[in-house]
Amino acid sequence: MDSPNLQTRKRKHLEVCLNEAVEYQRVTTGLERYRLRYQALPEISLEEVDLSTEFLGKQLKAPFLIGAMTGGEEFGGRINRALAEAAERLGVGMMLGSQRVMLEHPQAARSFQVREVAPTALLIGNLGLVQLNKGYGLAHLLDAVSAVGADALALHANPLQEALQQGGDTDFRGLLGALRGLLPQLPFPLLLKEVGHGFSGEVARQLEGLPLAALDVAGAGGTSWAKVEEIVHRGRVVHPELVEIGIPTAQALLECRTALPQTPLIASGGLRTGTQAAIALALGAQVVAVARPLLRPALEGPQAVVAWLEQFLWELRVALYAIGARTPSQALGRVSKI
Repeated sequence: MDSPNLQTRKRKHLEVCLNEAVEYQRVTTGLERYRLRYQALPEISLEEVDLSTEFLGKQLKAPFLIGAMTGGEEFGGRINRALAEAAERLGVGMMLGSQRVMLEHPQAARSFQVREVAPTALLIGNLGLVQLNKGYGLAHLLDAVSAVGADALALHANPLQEALQQGGDTDFRGLLGALRGLLPQLPFPLLLKEVGHGFSGEVARQLEGLPLAALDVAGAGGTSWAKVEEIVHRGRVVHPELVEIGIPTAQALLECRTALPQTPLIASGGLRTGTQAAIALALGAQVVAVARPLLRPALEGPQAVVAWLEQFLWELRVALYAIGARTPSQALGRVSKI
């Protein structure tokens, strides 16, 4: 795909996410099936609740990442800078959108370069895992990180999205072997993530033994990127059942926690409130990530993003207080299924 077409698709992604109904209609995150175990005598004060969390070797002021969204053209660059400035102000992390476009078309790199507004924030680069079958290797991964000054790199697995994308890359054969060969050579942490259709326990078990820094379960229940691609490609949803395929976020989180008990997990996919974030932490996540709800605030500027995040993190703090958890890690297990 040439640069103008790729950049046009990036812009269309943003427009569709802003203006169309791209969330799952029949699949929920599953987080609503759990209740935090409220403690009427928490034996702590609200001021004692400390959200700070170490993740990927950096100290975050809260267990939160701004999820991967965009980049590759001017509009996306403005959004990335607003998100990055907010991440810096609040001491949370940020994951960039797919950097493939900047590696193949260097003129697009500026839209991903946010270090001048976020010099100390945890910054995670992002490439498609399937690109390892399209000629990408160690040098590409090193370039993706060094070109933007990232602290880590995420590789996203997205077979369903690719299948519905015009000209998508759908050869996912041999990628586990490619990961095994690359991971020992990398001088930075590598994460594996889905894009909103979830990781199953079967896949997580296949990853056992790989030195992954973290796994982002990116479950179903929020934005369906299969739906986004179908609207971008066809102008409407033609296959309404196909775009609803996915592992709900809560289920993905529990299955991956069982399969990989020592691997840090990121909970993303449809999280919209601080209370949902507390449930995700109680189910075994180390940090949570939110993407599309921050898109419209980012168009307004960094202060609007900060305002959204402050409300989310305040709610998370109060939810932890209500279950007697002084820290995010103490939330683990303080939840009941209903």
